[in-house]
Amino acid sequence: MIGGATIPLQAGGMEAVVESVNLVWVLTVTFLIFFMHAGFAMLEAGQVRAKNVANQLTKNMLTWSIGVVAFFLVGAGVSSVVGGLTGGSGAALADLTAVWSGDSAAWVSWLFGAVFAMTAATIVSGAVAGRCKLRAYVGYTILLAAIIYPVVTGFTWAGGFLADVLGVGFHDFAGGMIVHGMGGIAGLTAAWVLGPRIGRYGTDGSVNVIPGHSLSFAVLGTLILCFGWYGFNVGTAAAPLAMAEGTVELGSFSYVGRVALTTTLGMAAGAIGAGAASFAKTRKVDTLYVANGMLAGLVSITSITDAIVWPGAVAVGLLAGIQLPLVFEFVEKRLRIDDVCAVFPVHGSAGVLGALAFPFVAVDGFAVDVLAAQVVGIAVIAGWTIVATAAVFGALKAVGQARVTPEHERDGLDSAEHGVDTYPEFGLGDSGGPVADGGAVHATADEEVRTDGGVPNDGGIKMVTAVVRPDKLGAVKSALAEVGAPSLTVTNVSGRGSQPVKKGQWRGEEYTVDLHQKVKVECVVADIAADDVVEAIVERAATGQPGDGKVFVTPVEDAAQIRTGSRGREAV
Repeated sequence: MIGGATIPLQAGGMEAVVESVNLVWVLTVTFLIFFMHAGFAMLEAGQVRAKNVANQLTKNMLTWSIGVVAFFLVGAGVSSVVGGLTGGSGAALADLTAVWSGDSAAWVSWLFGAVFAMTAATIVSGAVAGRCKLRAYVGYTILLAAIIYPVVTGFTWAGGFLADVLGVGFHDFAGGMIVHGMGGIAGLTAAWVLGPRIGRYGTDGSVNVIPGHSLSFAVLGTLILCFGWYGFNVGTAAAPLAMAEGTVELGSFSYVGRVALTTTLGMAAGAIGAGAASFAKTRKVDTLYVANGMLAGLVSITSITDAIVWPGAVAVGLLAGIQLPLVFEFVEKRLRIDDVCAVFPVHGSAGVLGALAFPFVAVDGFAVDVLAAQVVGIAVIAGWTIVATAAVFGALKAVGQARVTPEHERDGLDSAEHGVDTYPEFGLGDSGGPVADGGAVHATADEEVRTDGGVPNDGGIKMVTAVVRPDKLGAVKSALAEVGAPSLTVTNVSGRGSQPVKKGQWRGEEYTVDLHQKVKVECVVADIAADDVVEAIVERAATGQPGDGKVFVTPVEDAAQIRTGSRGREAV
């Protein structure tokens, strides 16, 4: 209508407008979903050690770069073939070469599917962080993008047998189970095959916490993912307009408001549920659990967001957040699987929970056949993912190509796999070249080698100073407690000794890294023999490799306790 007058348009012209609007919408949300990779990169980088940050960032970039090519050349076709063959009709087979045909609309549709596929692939990297070889991860990503994930979409979205299972079909609107659940289960399986990181579990069966290097990165990544998730869920309503008998009407947008609302409520409820659960366990609200809870709430709602009542979104999101710390503890302590970024409780179990909850919160009410269809779909997707992932990583493990060497794991994958240091200013030497270790003093057979200066401590006070690998700090603390010397001071330091010099690079320019990250432990003793302390540290801190560190013993002239004013041995 222009100036009060209605301008008639030809049907062909309106069809072009409708198609253009729909294509612009799909491309816009596709780019938004692609931006989620920035969120995954920050979230995972924040949850790994500083020595593995570059490796995690590289895996995220290669997931997209290599995976999207594999999905283009092979994966999209596999999905169509599986859908056509298992669905009982050959309709999907007609689209086998659509992405190669030069059809613009087909290319847009392929790209929309590709960003979903790459989301499933990148989830796995968080579970195997810190010990998986880059070549193993890349190899698995290729197979996931080309075969493993396309088989799942072939069973479901491409018209396979799950699309009409039990006459009602498996319901997964935007990939809560097909994408996230599948990715979380794949990550858990891969982590199980690889085994835990060095030091994750003690010899006595205890669980050792290995904190990530940046909570700020993790939270920033979470918020980026939450922003991109609107593209994931709302964007799946992929046809804003439609033509019907020569007139334009709303297409999938007829329910877009419900999708936007339930997505938001599920996200919020997930954070609340996880925060409440962590408070109930520890009397503190854990920041990382709140962040992971937001994502778990989103995952749980993703498969059902289009067809549930809004109170159901709150209930499902809360349950997804509450289950997060419980499932993580079960995986960590019962299954003893080292899931570094908690990808299974965030993506796997939350995805399963959401899919199972659908008939209980559906707009159309509860139906037994719908519940049965959801159970069948979950079982098929989980079973295929576990078998395929275990086969790939099992084969890589059998030929010694799944996991980095213990030495490389201790040094960090940034250095071992990429020759870089994420924070080079802490290890950059001034000399620019190899640095000697200062020589060594070897005692002769006639010389007496003393480590504690006397027995026991000559009645005085001794300072035992140890410089050890950061990952050995927990073992050293336990050793000191066992010999009766639990009091200590710990400092993060960097230095050089007999450990070989490393070569790093920054944008192709090579530099020398001759200052290595260590931890300095200082322990002052009086009644405990310094020699016992030294032996305990040496036993627990040793790996047998250059760079294990050194222990020094020095006399302390005097000591004073601030609280009581005691001096000398009494102060210690």
